[in-house]
Amino acid sequence: MDIFAGDTAQLRLFPECGMALEELPTPCLVLDTDRLERNIARFREHWQGGGVRVRPHLKTCRTWPVALQAMESPEGPCCVATMGEAEACAELGAEDIVLAVGIRPGLFERARALLGRGTDLKVLLDSAVMARALAGYAAQTGTVFSVLLEVDCDGHRAGLAPEDPRLAEIADLLAAAGQKVAGILTHAGSAYDVPDPAKLRTLASREMAAAAKAAALLRAHGHACPVVSIGSTPTGLLGSPAEAASRGVTEVRAGVYMFMDLVMEGLGVCTKEDIALTVLTSVIGGFAGDGGLPGRLITDAGWAALSTDRGLASRFASQGYGLVCDLAGTPLPGLRAADLNQEHGMISVNPNLPEQTERAVLGLTPESRLRILPNHACAAAMMHRGYFLARGGRALAFARRFGGW
Repeated sequence: MDIFAGDTAQLRLFPECGMALEELPTPCLVLDTDRLERNIARFREHWQGGGVRVRPHLKTCRTWPVALQAMESPEGPCCVATMGEAEACAELGAEDIVLAVGIRPGLFERARALLGRGTDLKVLLDSAVMARALAGYAAQTGTVFSVLLEVDCDGHRAGLAPEDPRLAEIADLLAAAGQKVAGILTHAGSAYDVPDPAKLRTLASREMAAAAKAAALLRAHGHACPVVSIGSTPTGLLGSPAEAASRGVTEVRAGVYMFMDLVMEGLGVCTKEDIALTVLTSVIGGFAGDGGLPGRLITDAGWAALSTDRGLASRFASQGYGLVCDLAGTPLPGLRAADLNQEHGMISVNPNLPEQTERAVLGLTPESRLRILPNHACAAAMMHRGYFLARGGRALAFARRFGGW
């Protein structure tokens, strides 16, 4: 679906044929809408027809025009990482929202407010301590929360092991307090440590098995467990929809797949040509001058524009803080985003450049722009207020990001 053909109320459209990239203020985010739409279509088609719903995670894009491309409908379903994102999505019309980071008491009142406006908000926890805190607040306020229990499928982060009897104990506690046990949620975060598509497929299978085991445990204790939620971009793209359906998985969550980045490319789930997000930067120093190659270039994209995320450092050390490209988005081998200050990016220049890169460096002027493919799209996007949506080398609109905590 063409992002410019649907609801454009949240876009600031540019007149006529848009703006040339050379006209944009730097540093800024440029989002290639053709690549974006292909990425979204690829994920949707992978899961189409198998009975498992796609619940797009909006923590990466955080902008409504992109969310509308990824969701089934303006009402959702969707997934968010912060209550600020949940509130923004609800205000924009989303009704089916999962908050996929553990709830805490400071968010109880805000969650209650969303439920009060009719939003189907599901919250997440993984301990009896937090469950008792939630139940206590619910009793005081007459609130019924919809709760997902977090399952640890790979030792990556939060959650309980799928066979842990505490899952049933927490579910019993919540049910006895009049709360709704909606199901379980797991995240194969260790997928980001496995740069091998074959191993990622195995990990995806293990994620599904863990989810199924946890759901079976809850059902054995009398809890229906209607939601069995898995997710990550690598396992979401390489996992088997047929296996997921056979194991009773009901939904898959992912977010980076919309933009892609160098981490995803390194893991083998996309190519550089799939990466839709770049940071546009101006060259402000290190020009060739009398014709000799400079030792480095200085740009206006420091860590405040790129973030300090180095992705999988062992795999991407040669690319530093991002892959340097020309204005058209073509990589320039031999240039490396080697170091960052807040507003300065230092690009090292290999003395033995390929001919194409040498010509590009020698031709740089005070008006020159470069584009940098980010290591981690989520981190780079967090540094900016919005995106310039581009097609055919021209920016056609600006989309603001929403969220906060």
